[in-house]
Amino acid sequence: MKPEINAEDEIVNRVANSALQVFDLEDYYPEGERVALDISGWLWEGFVLREKDFRETLKDHDWRQYSGKYVAVFCSTDAIVPAWAYMLVTTYLLPVAKKVVQGSVAQLNALIYQEILNGLDYAPYTDKPVIIKGCSRKPVPQEAYVMATQKLQPVAKSIMFGEACSSVPLYKRK
Repeated sequence: MKPEINAEDEIVNRVANSALQVFDLEDYYPEGERVALDISGWLWEGFVLREKDFRETLKDHDWRQYSGKYVAVFCSTDAIVPAWAYMLVTTYLLPVAKKVVQGSVAQLNALIYQEILNGLDYAPYTDKPVIIKGCSRKPVPQEAYVMATQKLQPVAKSIMFGEACSSVPLYKRK
């Protein structure tokens, strides 16, 4: 036999019933493998770019391995690599990769988030308290939190960080 629950004993989810909007950056995390492509192995002794050899290496490389992946192109040595070399590598990657950047995987992830956040509609957050969710199981870059704050501050009534049960206030419109 179930005990009878009266109205005063009922558990109420005040967060669900509030105007609080949760902005979860993990919801926008694009799936897909991130790959770091180090071109130092394509340089003579890892430091000198010999154009003819470099071009031959690129022609002979199996670019299909980057199919559908996010690729960060970089050089791990202190070689002085001309801009055109990264551009040339990009011409080979562009037909197969999802995205190509010159830099680190961390920079790649930040750029991906920048593009995503620039394309979002922030109207649903207008004049509402917003909490930018802090815990994530996916590798959301720290830069994404800063970018999200910049996008939300002009529209939100207030911004907090964390979880509804324990949040850090960041901004409140005057």
